[in-house]
Amino acid sequence: MEKIPSQKRTIVKRIVLFGPESTGKTTLAKQLSEKYDVPWVVEYAREYLQEKWDRSRAICQPEDLVPIAIGQINLENEAIIQAENDDKQFIVCDTDLLETLVYSEVYYNGWADQRLLDAVSSQNYDLYLLTGIDVPWVADDLRDKPHEREKMYEAFRSALEANGCNYISLQGNQTTRLESASAAIEALF
Repeated sequence: MEKIPSQKRTIVKRIVLFGPESTGKTTLAKQLSEKYDVPWVVEYAREYLQEKWDRSRAICQPEDLVPIAIGQINLENEAIIQAENDDKQFIVCDTDLLETLVYSEVYYNGWADQRLLDAVSSQNYDLYLLTGIDVPWVADDLRDKPHEREKMYEAFRSALEANGCNYISLQGNQTTRLESASAAIEALF
């Protein structure tokens, strides 16, 4: 049985973009990475699931969640090593395992693999940036809940609250979100 690796221990802070599909997480992650010249951890699930879709028109299944979690943590650990080597104070993560858990619980009627639950309970992030639904929804091969944005946003917000995460909510246009996120990040230092 595959095991989800642990996060690498470090003094480098982890900032994570968090929220429903099509809320500007990737755009903001890229902007923050460029602004501060820090590593950006892409969303492994997007690459994994797009490849699955392209190959067989198949969608995410419960058995995909652990491989997705493994891929995400491996990318994050690589970014931590890069940040340490380059003397960076933080990394920007386009997602985390709590996001994977929220999707698991929403799509599979509250079910989640115990390995994912265990990994989420041991992960550590310094700041979550919860992206609001006040931006236009953009369709693609993987997105499928344009009419459930409020429900999904609440599922993500509730997960942050239930797990005692340090977070801020981001609303507004790209400039406003970048300014708010930057202020919250700079307050960490």
